[in-house]
Amino acid sequence: MTDAKACLTDWSTRIETVLTDALTAQLTASRLLEAARYSVLGGGKRLRPKLVYAGALAAGGSLDAADSAAIAVELLHTYSLIHDDLPAMDDDALRRGQPTVHVAYDEATAILAGDALQALAFQVLSRSDGRDSDTVVRQMHLLGEAVGFNGMALGQAIDLESEGARLGLDALESMHRKKTGALITASILMGAATGRCDDDEWLALTRAGEAIGLAFQIQDDILDETASTDIMGKPQGRDRVLEKSTFPSLMGLHESQARARQLVATAHQALGQLKGDTTVLMQLATDAVERTH
Repeated sequence: MTDAKACLTDWSTRIETVLTDALTAQLTASRLLEAARYSVLGGGKRLRPKLVYAGALAAGGSLDAADSAAIAVELLHTYSLIHDDLPAMDDDALRRGQPTVHVAYDEATAILAGDALQALAFQVLSRSDGRDSDTVVRQMHLLGEAVGFNGMALGQAIDLESEGARLGLDALESMHRKKTGALITASILMGAATGRCDDDEWLALTRAGEAIGLAFQIQDDILDETASTDIMGKPQGRDRVLEKSTFPSLMGLHESQARARQLVATAHQALGQLKGDTTVLMQLATDAVERTH
C-alpha cells in the first residue's frame, strides 16, 4: 500500500519544480511574468495538482503523463485567485500571507497576469509530451468545462450576485459545487485520463471529487470563522464583512463540521469501488476537512 504522507511530500517537491519550469521556459522576461511568478510561486496548498497525480495513481496512469494537467490546474487556480482578489470582485489585500497581486503591482497588471496564466494553462495542457491525442483532448475538455459558463466562472458570478442576500442551503451547495468543486473534480479526472478506468470507476471518481470539493469549501467557511489571519494567510472573517452566505451562518459550526465529515465518508465510499490505488486520494479527502489553513 502506498505511503500517502510520503507520497504527498514527494509530490509537493515535484509540483514546485514543474511549475517553476513552466514559468521559465521560453517566456520573455517582463513585469507581467514577474507578477505571475509572484502569485503562482508564492506558496499554497497545491491541492489540485496533488489530486491530478492521485487520480493518475488510482487509474494506473503515470506521474510523467500527469505533469501537464498538474501544471495546468494550478495555473488556472492561481488565475482565479488573482481575479477573485480584484477590487471589482472580493477586493482582498492579502493572499497566502503576502499582498495580493493588484496591491503588490497594480490592478491592470493583475488582470493581465490572470489572463496570461489562463492561456498558459491550456498551452501547457496541449503540449506534446508523450500523451496520445485522445487523452490531451479529453483533459482540455474537462478543464474548459470546469472553469467556464457551467463551472467556476458561473459559481463566482452567483457568489457576487448573492452578496448581502441569504441563500438557502441547497442554493449555497449548488453554487460551491461550481465555484470550488468543479475544478477539484476535474483535477482528479484529468489525472485519471492518463490511465485506465471503466465507466463505473469514472463515475465513482466523479462522485468522490464532488464530495471532496464541497467538503473543502465547508472547511474553508469554518476556518474563515475560527482561524486567525496569520494561520490562514488571508483576512479572517472576510465572508461576514462581505455579507456572504456560508455553511456556518446557515447550519452553525457543529452541523457544518458534521456535514464535512459526512462528505469525506461519501468520498471514501466512492473510492472504495475502484480497483486501483486510491490511498492518496482518500488521504487528500481526509485532509480537506482536517486542515487548519
